Amino acid sequence: MKRIEITSLKALLAKPYAKQIQRRISKWAKNPIKTQDKVFKNIIADAATTQFGKDHDFISINSYEDFVKRVPIRDYEALKPYIDKVVAGEKDILWKGKPIYFAKTSGTTSGAKYIPITKESMPNHTEAVKNAILLYVAETGKTNFVNGKMIFLQGSPVLEEQNGIKLGRLSGIVAHYIPKYLQKNRMPSWKTNCIEDWETKVNAIVEETINENMTIISGIPSWVQMYFEKLQQKSGKKAGELFKDFSLFIFGGVNYEPYRAKFENLIGRKVDSIELFPASEGFFAFQDKQNEKGMLLLLNSGIFYEFIKADDFFNANPKRISIIDVEIGVNYVMIISTNAGLWAYNIGDTVEFTSTKPYRVIVSGRIKHFISAFGEHVIGKEVEQALQEAIKDSDVRVSEFTVAPQISPKKGLPYHEWFIEFENRPENLTTLAKKIDESLQTQNNYYFDLIKGKVLQQLQITVVKKDGFNDYMKSIGKFGGQNKIPRLSDNRKIADELYKANLV
Repeated sequence: MKRIEITSLKALLAKPYAKQIQRRISKWAKNPIKTQDKVFKNIIADAATTQFGKDHDFISINSYEDFVKRVPIRDYEALKPYIDKVVAGEKDILWKGKPIYFAKTSGTTSGAKYIPITKESMPNHTEAVKNAILLYVAETGKTNFVNGKMIFLQGSPVLEEQNGIKLGRLSGIVAHYIPKYLQKNRMPSWKTNCIEDWETKVNAIVEETINENMTIISGIPSWVQMYFEKLQQKSGKKAGELFKDFSLFIFGGVNYEPYRAKFENLIGRKVDSIELFPASEGFFAFQDKQNEKGMLLLLNSGIFYEFIKADDFFNANPKRISIIDVEIGVNYVMIISTNAGLWAYNIGDTVEFTSTKPYRVIVSGRIKHFISAFGEHVIGKEVEQALQEAIKDSDVRVSEFTVAPQISPKKGLPYHEWFIEFENRPENLTTLAKKIDESLQTQNNYYFDLIKGKVLQQLQITVVKKDGFNDYMKSIGKFGGQNKIPRLSDNRKIADELYKANLV
């Protein structure tokens, strides 16, 4: 009886606390320009005496225009000379003092990346998920999930140390900050969370959770999909039947829509969901309304945002703008300056604004992940939406997909080749290809002109074998963790590997 009273009290207290947080967030969301201006001035002032601040004359920066003149856009490679000094243990390089952590990620050209996390930036990573859940409570009034078990599928919390600074995967670092009042509800166990091999880890999580009352499940959709599949293999039941009180799915890292139909099938019913936009460089946005498109951009979290139109990004001097000048529906490269010491830093993600009152975004793709082999400028958001529209109102379910250009086909005009792994395959691939193609033409005028001008032929679908994408990721040593299949590429590197490994 005592246990029931405690958990009910927790649910009861969640509502007034949620309303309090909602009011606090609403206050800065209604004053976005003032909020960003304050963040900008604070981080410039705090970093003025650092090496980077001295090199870029922060002391004389009095406006955003001054900042643009003094601080060029950089990616990790360009910032690496400064980061190398921080990694070597030097102080006051990018931010005052030393970072408290490095979030270690896999880089494409430089090997491992070391993204600094400071004592000022750490709360951004830990508070955002909590606030997203509290806004959900404030909006819906639902609190029953707080009485059940919660699982956050994440990387190992085991940290290394280098020159007095701890380093590990971001999700593993965040695991050290789970509040005490959630520890009893949180799964999996610390021991299981420390397992490095992803398949072994998921199997152990299944064993630990299969008989528990899971109410919140969180993780990158591809990870959670594997978890649900293994649960069903072991129990013969769908996740929603196995976990009768499972009511909230929290996800981030990729667009959920291509997975939605398959997830609802794996669960056996619909559940509410909250979308997040986290990265090692910062926590940028979360879904604040169940029935509004886009995620609330976090303007009060020590991050100053800039944007460059994606179509102009590779020009010699692309125009940089702050949030005051952004437009709804335009594809932007997002640039950040943070209280972790990243300055005019290109994280590689592209976003579109769905609202400016308040500022909400969707992640539209990666600036390096696009197809423009023929000048079509097709981006991740467009291929995801095209597939989603094509399989809507059907029983077709997709496990994973990627798209590549076929420039030199053996026969006919060039085309986009779609590599799709189906959970439930359509009867007619040609019909599905036609529907996807029509949606792409509607979304993208360049693609439409190339099809109508007979420069390209209709896209073609190549079926990937079951678990083929997982096998590919294993073959390149990027299975699990924060690794994801790119939605599309401007080359055939992935396509050629799929063929070479007989995965199609």
